[in-house]
Amino acid sequence: MKTNEFIAELRRVPQNQLIFVDGNGHAVHSGYHLTELKAASLDTVDCGGQANQWQETIVQLWVPANPDNDYMSADKFLKIFDKVRGMIRLSFNAAIRVEYGDENFFPSTYDVRSITHNEDVTRVLLQARETTCKARDRCYKSTRSGAERERCCSAVAQSCC
Repeated sequence: MKTNEFIAELRRVPQNQLIFVDGNGHAVHSGYHLTELKAASLDTVDCGGQANQWQETIVQLWVPANPDNDYMSADKFLKIFDKVRGMIRLSFNAAIRVEYGDENFFPSTYDVRSITHNEDVTRVLLQARETTCKARDRCYKSTRSGAERERCCSAVAQSCC
């Protein structure tokens, strides 16, 4: 999900409690803090030798030892976001990620899969990120048959850095 889509969803119902959950229904504990917003610019080279560039907005959540009983409201999140946006350059076209970890969530950076609203709650569904081979993915997009895909994958494996 893009940063602008995420923020637009929160602006729809600013009074709602903001709850981050995973696919198994585990929620980030109430009383969490939005402890950091990051504007990340990534420059990479994949195994096929191609340079890649993209930006991400990373939301870091943290739960203190003695948390409050309440979840953060979407409005409070938005106020923090808007303040930070005035201090650093956050790209609205960048993918938004959530960085978090506890006994229910493996410490990682998660993709935002979807956002739902009901009554007084906005739920952000987090999904673990998957790794992939960009060179193979590019080749898959340009081929149609299974035999061509097989040749494509073996060519990628042979041309790895």
